[in-house]
Amino acid sequence: MDLEKQLKEIEAMGNDHIGSSSETPMRTDAFEMSDIEKIASIKKDVQNIMHTLGLDLNDDSLKGTPTRVAKMFVQEIFGGLHPDRKPKASTFENKYKYQEMLVEKNITLYSTCEHHLLPIVGKAHIAYISNGSVVGLSKMNRIVDYYAKRPQVQERLTMQIVKELQEVLNTEDVACVIDAKHLCVNSRGIRDIDSSTVTSEFGGAFKNSETRREFLDYIKLDTQFQ
Repeated sequence: MDLEKQLKEIEAMGNDHIGSSSETPMRTDAFEMSDIEKIASIKKDVQNIMHTLGLDLNDDSLKGTPTRVAKMFVQEIFGGLHPDRKPKASTFENKYKYQEMLVEKNITLYSTCEHHLLPIVGKAHIAYISNGSVVGLSKMNRIVDYYAKRPQVQERLTMQIVKELQEVLNTEDVACVIDAKHLCVNSRGIRDIDSSTVTSEFGGAFKNSETRREFLDYIKLDTQFQ
Protein backbone atom coordinates (compact mmCIF):
# COMPACT_ATOMS: atom_id res chain seq x y z
CA MET A 1 0.00 0.00 0.00
CA ASP A 2 1.22 3.49 -0.84
CA LEU A 3 2.50 5.17 2.36
CA GLU A 4 0.62 8.41 1.70
CA LYS A 5 -2.64 6.47 1.29
CA GLN A 6 -1.92 4.46 4.45
CA LEU A 7 -1.30 7.65 6.44
CA LYS A 8 -4.63 9.07 5.27
CA GLU A 9 -6.45 5.88 6.31
CA ILE A 10 -4.81 5.95 9.74
CA GLU A 11 -5.73 9.62 10.15
CA ALA A 12 -9.35 8.87 9.21
CA MET A 13 -9.45 6.01 11.70
CA GLY A 14 -8.27 8.29 14.53
CA ASN A 15 -8.16 6.59 17.92
CA ASP A 16 -10.80 3.96 17.11
CA HIS A 17 -9.94 0.55 18.51
CA ILE A 18 -9.60 -2.05 15.80
CA GLY A 19 -11.29 -5.39 16.47
CA SER A 20 -8.82 -8.16 17.23
CA SER A 21 -8.45 -11.41 19.13
CA SER A 22 -8.94 -11.61 22.88
CA GLU A 23 -5.44 -13.12 22.86
CA THR A 24 -2.40 -10.94 22.23
CA PRO A 25 -1.48 -11.39 18.54
CA MET A 26 1.86 -13.26 18.55
CA ARG A 27 3.90 -14.97 15.84
CA THR A 28 4.80 -18.64 16.30
CA ASP A 29 8.52 -17.77 16.30
CA ALA A 30 8.13 -15.01 18.89
CA PHE A 31 10.54 -16.55 21.40
CA GLU A 32 13.20 -18.07 19.19
CA MET A 33 15.49 -15.11 19.86
CA SER A 34 16.98 -14.60 23.32
CA ASP A 35 16.44 -11.38 25.24
CA ILE A 36 19.99 -10.27 24.42
CA GLU A 37 19.46 -10.91 20.71
CA LYS A 38 16.20 -8.94 20.78
CA ILE A 39 17.83 -6.03 22.64
CA ALA A 40 20.68 -5.91 20.09
CA SER A 41 18.22 -5.89 17.18
CA ILE A 42 15.90 -3.26 18.68
CA LYS A 43 18.89 -1.08 19.61
CA LYS A 44 19.77 -0.79 15.91
CA ASP A 45 16.17 0.11 15.06
CA VAL A 46 16.04 2.84 17.73
CA GLN A 47 19.37 4.20 16.49
CA ASN A 48 17.87 4.40 13.00
CA ILE A 49 14.75 6.17 14.26
CA MET A 50 16.77 8.74 16.17
CA HIS A 51 19.21 9.23 13.27
CA THR A 52 16.28 9.70 10.85
CA LEU A 53 14.83 12.34 13.15
CA GLY A 54 18.12 14.22 12.93
CA LEU A 55 19.38 13.60 16.47
CA ASP A 56 23.10 13.52 17.22
CA LEU A 57 23.80 10.11 18.74
CA ASN A 58 27.32 11.20 19.69
CA ASP A 59 25.85 13.57 22.28
CA ASP A 60 26.52 12.36 25.84
CA SER A 61 22.82 12.60 26.72
CA LEU A 62 21.64 10.58 23.70
CA LYS A 63 24.29 7.96 22.95
CA GLY A 64 22.97 5.49 25.55
CA THR A 65 19.31 5.97 24.61
CA PRO A 66 19.03 3.16 21.98
CA THR A 67 20.34 0.57 24.46
CA ARG A 68 18.13 1.84 27.29
CA VAL A 69 15.01 1.83 25.09
CA ALA A 70 15.74 -1.66 23.72
CA LYS A 71 16.26 -3.09 27.23
CA MET A 72 13.10 -1.35 28.44
CA PHE A 73 11.04 -2.81 25.58
CA VAL A 74 12.24 -6.39 26.05
CA GLN A 75 12.62 -6.73 29.82
CA GLU A 76 10.30 -4.08 31.27
CA ILE A 77 7.27 -2.54 29.57
CA PHE A 78 6.79 -5.48 27.17
CA GLY A 79 8.13 -8.15 29.52
CA GLY A 80 4.62 -9.63 29.85
CA LEU A 81 4.81 -11.01 26.31
CA HIS A 82 7.07 -13.85 27.42
CA PRO A 83 5.19 -16.78 29.03
CA ASP A 84 8.19 -17.56 31.25
CA ARG A 85 7.45 -14.35 33.15
CA LYS A 86 3.88 -15.36 33.91
CA PRO A 87 3.38 -15.25 37.71
CA LYS A 88 2.85 -18.55 39.48
CA ALA A 89 -0.48 -18.07 41.22
CA SER A 90 -0.72 -20.81 43.85
CA THR A 91 -4.14 -21.37 45.34
CA PHE A 92 -5.10 -22.46 48.84
CA GLU A 93 -8.08 -24.25 50.27
CA ASN A 94 -10.72 -21.88 51.59
CA LYS A 95 -10.57 -23.45 55.07
CA TYR A 96 -12.31 -20.53 56.77
CA LYS A 97 -15.29 -21.03 54.45
CA TYR A 98 -15.51 -17.39 53.41
CA GLN A 99 -18.51 -17.31 51.06
CA GLU A 100 -18.75 -13.63 50.11
CA MET A 101 -16.94 -11.83 47.32
CA LEU A 102 -13.34 -10.74 47.80
CA VAL A 103 -12.44 -7.41 46.20
CA GLU A 104 -8.95 -6.12 45.43
CA LYS A 105 -9.34 -2.54 44.29
CA ASN A 106 -7.15 0.35 43.18
CA ILE A 107 -4.44 -1.85 41.67
CA THR A 108 -2.08 0.56 39.92
CA LEU A 109 -1.80 -0.31 36.25
CA TYR A 110 0.80 0.72 33.68
CA SER A 111 0.41 -0.56 30.15
CA THR A 112 1.13 0.53 26.57
CA CYS A 113 -1.34 1.28 23.79
CA GLU A 114 -0.60 -1.05 20.87
CA HIS A 115 -1.69 1.56 18.31
CA HIS A 116 0.78 4.33 19.20
CA LEU A 117 3.04 2.67 21.82
CA LEU A 118 2.14 5.36 24.32
CA PRO A 119 1.38 4.75 28.03
CA ILE A 120 -1.93 3.64 29.52
CA VAL A 121 -2.09 4.54 33.22
CA GLY A 122 -4.92 3.69 35.57
CA LYS A 123 -6.47 1.47 38.22
CA ALA A 124 -7.80 -2.08 38.06
CA HIS A 125 -10.45 -3.42 40.43
CA ILE A 126 -10.90 -7.20 40.73
CA ALA A 127 -13.37 -9.41 42.59
CA TYR A 128 -14.06 -13.12 42.87
CA ILE A 129 -16.29 -15.47 44.83
CA SER A 130 -14.49 -18.57 46.06
CA ASN A 131 -15.40 -21.97 44.68
CA GLY A 132 -13.34 -23.68 47.39
CA SER A 133 -10.00 -22.03 46.58
CA VAL A 134 -8.43 -18.67 47.35
CA VAL A 135 -5.37 -16.96 45.89
CA GLY A 136 -2.83 -14.69 47.58
CA LEU A 137 -3.73 -11.01 47.31
CA SER A 138 -0.38 -9.99 45.81
CA LYS A 139 -0.83 -12.59 43.06
CA MET A 140 -3.83 -10.66 41.80
CA ASN A 141 -1.64 -7.55 41.47
CA ARG A 142 1.01 -9.61 39.69
CA ILE A 143 -1.51 -11.00 37.20
CA VAL A 144 -2.63 -7.46 36.35
CA ASP A 145 1.00 -6.38 35.96
CA TYR A 146 1.88 -9.35 33.75
CA TYR A 147 -0.91 -8.81 31.22
CA ALA A 148 -0.42 -5.03 31.32
CA LYS A 149 3.25 -5.36 30.35
CA ARG A 150 2.62 -5.83 26.64
CA PRO A 151 1.17 -3.76 23.80
CA GLN A 152 -2.51 -3.70 24.69
CA VAL A 153 -5.99 -2.47 24.10
CA GLN A 154 -7.87 -1.97 27.35
CA GLU A 155 -10.76 -4.22 26.39
CA ARG A 156 -8.43 -7.18 25.80
CA LEU A 157 -6.48 -6.51 28.99
CA THR A 158 -9.68 -6.58 31.06
CA MET A 159 -10.74 -9.88 29.51
CA GLN A 160 -7.31 -11.48 29.93
CA ILE A 161 -7.19 -10.66 33.64
CA VAL A 162 -10.62 -12.23 34.22
CA LYS A 163 -9.85 -15.31 32.13
CA GLU A 164 -6.57 -15.92 33.97
CA LEU A 165 -8.18 -15.68 37.41
CA GLN A 166 -11.05 -17.92 36.32
CA GLU A 167 -8.52 -20.58 35.36
CA VAL A 168 -6.43 -20.11 38.52
CA LEU A 169 -9.44 -20.24 40.87
CA ASN A 170 -11.49 -22.77 38.87
CA THR A 171 -14.57 -20.56 38.94
CA GLU A 172 -16.46 -18.34 36.52
CA ASP A 173 -17.27 -15.92 39.35
CA VAL A 174 -14.63 -13.27 38.58
CA ALA A 175 -15.02 -9.60 37.66
CA CYS A 176 -12.70 -6.80 36.64
CA VAL A 177 -13.16 -3.07 36.04
CA ILE A 178 -10.37 -0.87 34.68
CA ASP A 179 -10.38 2.94 34.66
CA ALA A 180 -7.39 4.31 32.78
CA LYS A 181 -6.01 7.29 30.90
CA HIS A 182 -4.56 6.74 27.43
CA LEU A 183 -1.78 9.11 26.53
CA CYS A 184 -2.53 8.54 22.84
CA VAL A 185 -5.71 10.54 23.60
CA ASN A 186 -4.42 12.76 26.40
CA SER A 187 -1.08 13.90 24.92
CA ARG A 188 -1.67 13.78 21.15
CA GLY A 189 -4.59 13.74 18.72
CA ILE A 190 -7.56 15.33 20.49
CA ARG A 191 -5.33 16.03 23.54
CA ASP A 192 -8.18 15.70 26.04
CA ILE A 193 -6.28 15.54 29.32
CA ASP A 194 -9.34 14.87 31.50
CA SER A 195 -10.94 11.88 29.77
CA SER A 196 -10.43 8.30 30.91
CA THR A 197 -11.63 4.94 29.60
CA VAL A 198 -13.61 2.44 31.67
CA THR A 199 -13.89 -1.24 30.69
CA SER A 200 -15.44 -4.17 32.51
CA GLU A 201 -15.72 -7.94 32.28
CA PHE A 202 -18.18 -9.86 34.46
CA GLY A 203 -18.19 -13.63 34.72
CA GLY A 204 -20.49 -16.13 36.40
CA ALA A 205 -22.38 -14.69 39.38
CA PHE A 206 -21.26 -11.17 38.46
CA LYS A 207 -23.58 -11.24 35.45
CA ASN A 208 -26.37 -11.01 38.03
CA SER A 209 -27.27 -7.32 38.41
CA GLU A 210 -27.43 -7.45 42.23
CA THR A 211 -23.99 -9.09 42.59
CA ARG A 212 -22.51 -6.74 40.00
CA ARG A 213 -23.95 -3.72 41.84
CA GLU A 214 -22.45 -4.93 45.13
CA PHE A 215 -19.02 -5.13 43.50
CA LEU A 216 -19.35 -1.68 41.93
CA ASP A 217 -20.42 -0.23 45.30
CA TYR A 218 -17.34 -1.74 46.98
CA ILE A 219 -14.92 -0.09 44.55
CA LYS A 220 -16.48 3.30 45.30
CA LEU A 221 -15.51 3.04 49.00
CA ASP A 222 -13.03 5.65 50.18
CA THR A 223 -10.02 3.78 51.51
CA GLN A 224 -7.49 6.61 51.75
CA PHE A 225 -5.42 6.01 54.86
CA GLN A 226 -3.55 8.79 56.63
